[in-house]
Amino acid sequence: MKINEGLAKKGAGKVNLYNLIGYIQLAIAKQYELDPASCFVTESHFFQGRFRADDTTDAELYDDRDFEDRLIYNDVVFHYKHIGVLAEGGHREKGIDVWYALETYELALFRDFDFIVLITGDADHEMLARKIKALKKQVVLLTWNFAEPDSTSPALKEECTFHIDLAELSKIDGFRNKLTGRKLTYSELCADEKIPFMKNAF
Repeated sequence: MKINEGLAKKGAGKVNLYNLIGYIQLAIAKQYELDPASCFVTESHFFQGRFRADDTTDAELYDDRDFEDRLIYNDVVFHYKHIGVLAEGGHREKGIDVWYALETYELALFRDFDFIVLITGDADHEMLARKIKALKKQVVLLTWNFAEPDSTSPALKEECTFHIDLAELSKIDGFRNKLTGRKLTYSELCADEKIPFMKNAF
């Protein structure tokens, strides 16, 4: 959801998850010199802390449901844990990062994946990336930090085998339009030579 906030500041619409997943497949195929037709995202998982219904507004509940609809449409499995609201104000989000790391490592251990794509910028996940690489699997880092300066952990970037920086790519108008526009076919995704990993990439 943070990517939608970042894109909104740039006057763009919400991210089209179908196109984003398609771009990830193309980027990995290009980087590792694979046939794009044999490169698929087979599982996607989303982890987030979530306020209870009594602690949110109707508008926030609608936004959450709208986002969930898009996750479901793209076969993304979502994992939620309640955020605790403190009596003195503020809130406490506990356990999401640990759950994310444990679930990701378990999937890497028991599933026959060649690549694991981590969508995070947290330094706490540096060791997760290292452990996954110990399983002889490639770790791709995808970030979309629109803040200045970029708060993505340098140690995490270094530990991963390949980094896709959507904040940088979103500066390209054509890419931003593909990311937020209508659902695109494979040939349409590949049709702009100004966008990295697109036209003539294969």
